[in-house]
Amino acid sequence: MPRISAAQRRSDFIKAAVEVIATYGIEGATTRRIAEQAQANLAMLHYCYDSKEDLFADVYEFVASRYRDALENNDSPGDVAETARRLLRGVMECYLESISFTAATAELISWARRQHGDRGIAVYDKALETVRTALRDAASDQPLEPEIVEEIAFVIATLADGFAANWLTYGDRSAALAQMELATSVLDSWLAARLGSAPVAP
Repeated sequence: MPRISAAQRRSDFIKAAVEVIATYGIEGATTRRIAEQAQANLAMLHYCYDSKEDLFADVYEFVASRYRDALENNDSPGDVAETARRLLRGVMECYLESISFTAATAELISWARRQHGDRGIAVYDKALETVRTALRDAASDQPLEPEIVEEIAFVIATLADGFAANWLTYGDRSAALAQMELATSVLDSWLAARLGSAPVAP
């Protein structure tokens, strides 16, 4: 049987931690439960991670990287409205892919705010900056005023967060798919009204 590398084991523990956090919350995410979820012994977890805090730091980075992937993988050419639509759908699809990821994300952000202050804001800040950059790139021919870019980023985040809360609460995939279309149509309508009256940057 081939030996599993420490890097692969760490990846297994991160994914297991997401599942355990989603089920039991941060307080209930013991190293024993995480090791069991990863189908590994506790000694191996402690070999890979000096502390649960170190493991949670990697889980937190995993969550942030999932957001980045969802946003950065939606970079096909398009105008501002089409770019905004792709960004929103990318995040909603990321949530829909795994309700455990959605639940763990909510838990981790709350935990990081309690334990590390500004670190709890970092995942949001990074995601929003990726959104802003994509919107600015899409508007390169007719740059938008910075406040318009901020407004669009805020609306995308608000719609995505509302979608996540509903999906997490009810877990109804067919309803969530319909709500994705509804959220996208709300964004389209708002963008049509807002961009139609938005001044371009000098």
